[in-house]
Amino acid sequence: MKNPFIKMATGLYISYFILGMINIIIGSNMENLSNQLNTSASGISYLVSAIGIGKLVSLFFAGRLSDKLGRKPFVVSASFIYLIFLIGIPLAPNYTLAFIFAVCAGIANSFLDAGTYPALIEAFQQKAGSATVLVKAFVSIGAALLPFIMAFFIARDMFYGYTFFLMAAVYLVNGFFLLKVSFPDHKAQSQTQNDKQAVPVQQQFLSKPKFAQEGLAVILLGFTSTALFMLVQVWLPNFGQDVLGLTQAKAVQLLSYYSIGSLVSVILLAVLLNKVIKPITVMIIYPVIAALSLLSLIYIQQPFITVLSAFFIGLSTAGVFQLAMTIITEFFPANKGTITSYVNIAGSSAFIIIPFITGIISKSAGLTAVFLFDVAIAAISILLAVFVAYRYKQVIKVSNKTF
Repeated sequence: MKNPFIKMATGLYISYFILGMINIIIGSNMENLSNQLNTSASGISYLVSAIGIGKLVSLFFAGRLSDKLGRKPFVVSASFIYLIFLIGIPLAPNYTLAFIFAVCAGIANSFLDAGTYPALIEAFQQKAGSATVLVKAFVSIGAALLPFIMAFFIARDMFYGYTFFLMAAVYLVNGFFLLKVSFPDHKAQSQTQNDKQAVPVQQQFLSKPKFAQEGLAVILLGFTSTALFMLVQVWLPNFGQDVLGLTQAKAVQLLSYYSIGSLVSVILLAVLLNKVIKPITVMIIYPVIAALSLLSLIYIQQPFITVLSAFFIGLSTAGVFQLAMTIITEFFPANKGTITSYVNIAGSSAFIIIPFITGIISKSAGLTAVFLFDVAIAAISILLAVFVAYRYKQVIKVSNKTF
């Protein structure tokens, strides 16, 4: 029987397709925005922090309200709030207004996450991991296409803001589409979870999950997994120009190779997840690949290796955040909107903290040090994932033989 929520999922994935472009559009337009707002590249990187501020503040209540009011109001609101950012940034006359518009993007992002992840998990309960990882697939597709859209407007010497306006038009149409489609009954889902909680805990778990241990570790993975990919998205074009000596066009293209790697990864995960490999195993392997790829990018500065490194960085950072969302709901299945909001809060904190720290590092020690900092984040991710895997085996009954 066809799943009745396919239309809903389509609309949600379209939202993340455009979000993939939003994630890199500030970094890709650093020069244009620096000139427009009369600030430095570091100042533009702080706009990414503003997105994190908006997301962090709103996530404190978005997840809980999503559990109470349902998922649809939040994903629909997100589409329309994004219009403020996408129309406002290219037209912003000063840095202060641009900062406010970036905060609005953060609020929209948290609303979208608070509604989307619980809705997908509830609509596709048997394939929740694959459904949430596909979010990253559409993010990657959007990010891969943005440089080509930008190139179209640049080649015709057109206003850079047309890229923003095109994305705004898609969000406007998709917002009305999502308003009309059906979503799972979140109250019915909550009741189902309550019924499951009435079952003796040993029938679901080998031991009782501990929020202060595995819960906190998964939340921290939400931070490190976000930090890994967003640092690259913000600084890779600048690294390509300033350290590798590439032209602006070639440096921006590195984001396309990165995004293609992300797309390949999430397609593989969507096919293999829970059939061949477990989410927690991926969360250990991927940071290892990320660390090796980052080191190759830094120290083997040859054209082919640079492209290959960008590809594998994208491959190894894609889907980890989404898998963290899935894993924490396995540990704590009740109130998905609330529990996933904790992971989102951690990810939003990365949006604030990482641009601020890397802005300081880039000024004082250079861009190579920025990417070495990313290697350290990958190492922390490995340690956290190993601990979560250890607790997973102790807590959750595993019926299949995937690794």
